[in-house]
Amino acid sequence: MAILDSPEILGATSSGAENGGAHHATLRRRQSALSVPPVLDSDSSSPEVESPINDSEDDRNDANLMGNPRRGAVESENKKQDVGLSYVNEEEEEEEGKVKDNGESSNGSGTDALAVKLTFRAAAPAHRKNKESPLSSDAIFKQSHAGLFNLCIVVLVAVNSRLIIENLMKYGWLIKAGFWFSSTSLSDWPLLMCCLCLPIFALAAFLVEKLVKLKYIHEWVAVFLHIIITTTAILFPVVVILRCDSAVLSGVALMLFACIVWLKLVSYAHTNYDLRVLAKSLDKWEAVSKYWNLDYSYDVSFKSLVYFMVAPTLCYQPSYPRTSCIRKGWVVRQLIKLVIFTGFMGFIVEQYINPIVQNSQHPLKGNLLYAIERVLKLSVPNLYVWLCMFYCFFHLWLNILAELLCFGDREFYKDWWNAKTVEEYWRMWNMPVHKWMVRHIYCPCLQNGLPKIVAVLIAFLVSAIFHELCIAVPCHIFKFWAFSGIMLQVPLVIVTNYLQDKFKNSMVGNMMFWCFFCIFGQPMCVLLYYHDLMNRKASAR
Repeated sequence: MAILDSPEILGATSSGAENGGAHHATLRRRQSALSVPPVLDSDSSSPEVESPINDSEDDRNDANLMGNPRRGAVESENKKQDVGLSYVNEEEEEEEGKVKDNGESSNGSGTDALAVKLTFRAAAPAHRKNKESPLSSDAIFKQSHAGLFNLCIVVLVAVNSRLIIENLMKYGWLIKAGFWFSSTSLSDWPLLMCCLCLPIFALAAFLVEKLVKLKYIHEWVAVFLHIIITTTAILFPVVVILRCDSAVLSGVALMLFACIVWLKLVSYAHTNYDLRVLAKSLDKWEAVSKYWNLDYSYDVSFKSLVYFMVAPTLCYQPSYPRTSCIRKGWVVRQLIKLVIFTGFMGFIVEQYINPIVQNSQHPLKGNLLYAIERVLKLSVPNLYVWLCMFYCFFHLWLNILAELLCFGDREFYKDWWNAKTVEEYWRMWNMPVHKWMVRHIYCPCLQNGLPKIVAVLIAFLVSAIFHELCIAVPCHIFKFWAFSGIMLQVPLVIVTNYLQDKFKNSMVGNMMFWCFFCIFGQPMCVLLYYHDLMNRKASAR
């Protein structure tokens, strides 16, 4: 008792209590240091700086335990309970062990070993949050399905390989050259010469623009001359094809080339006219250049025209984004793919599509159920040919041409296969034509005060006319099947938009698009033109 009442011991006891408070303050500082790392100098994290501080803290902790044994036992028991329950909040413990002194681990390998032990304990929670199955409706578009895509490709190749072998064993080799090339090769020479003469119209358009820039002719004279040039550029091939009995494929190729030249010449004349209007107002020119983020001026350059005529685009501008080099190995690989898929497309046409259409009746005559059966049977090989055509032209050929010309903007198509409506399909599957339509048909109509629906109808009307020219002229048949098919897209746009708005489901709209466009539309058009072509040849004989 005398010893406990002595001033020295009382002072030591009070000092222990004070040290106990200091210990709790130290613990609070450590916890705050774990939650929010302090901003320290680079030298403060070194062992030389940390060890004296840790030693002094350990001395104070020992003094606290000696001064208050009961409190030390309670804290020790609490630490044991914390360690026993630490596996419940293992993620928080791992984060606290990692975040200290600017992200460095506080306990080193000891904490890592403890985290590993706690992670694999039997009582560790296996279910921590709500999750969806990968194929559920809420998560199906957030997952990668590359493996299922590969499975579909393998199954598709296996099934169609069996069908090809069965077809060859049953019917033999049916491929003939008469469908692709004319029996008399000299009859196709006028078409080739016409194709070689089409660049003359581009040269005439350049001369007109040069005369306007030098102010030798008035603006209205230039517009009139451009109308004559573009009209002649499209009517001249039509006259040549109708006067010559050439192969259908040769006529289709010439008409496609003539339509491309016409679209390019219209864009060239329209763009230069707009550039002249902007160049007259310096303020407008600077504002538009800043908005476009482009730095080019109005100039009539023969070099820019030549590049535009061969570039994979239908919209003229004085300069284009360019790439730095040509990847020769990549070009060779794409050319090999182009040859392979073109041959595969020809094989399907000769081996499957031709026998089906030859053994079928006119779809608008005879038994309705039989016509539906023929259309459905023709839909699968026709879909294969259409997909191969898209891949060969829009992906392989246009990318090869862009690579050889160092053309930078290669968005020749978007993900049209995900289209939920017919309208989305037409906006995504052929980007060069879509950009031309928006730039030179749709926007000018809106700027002149026409309603949106009228502008859409005019755009579809122009598209329908060119589809009819590219198919009816080479076949020498003017039944307006292609024209009607394109114009029927307008009500289909309304129907698919309504279904998409009603069901609010992208899968429904996408399935309707595939059914309307690819399963029934294209096979029906093929049957109609094939039977009319065969009837025309039979009557000619």
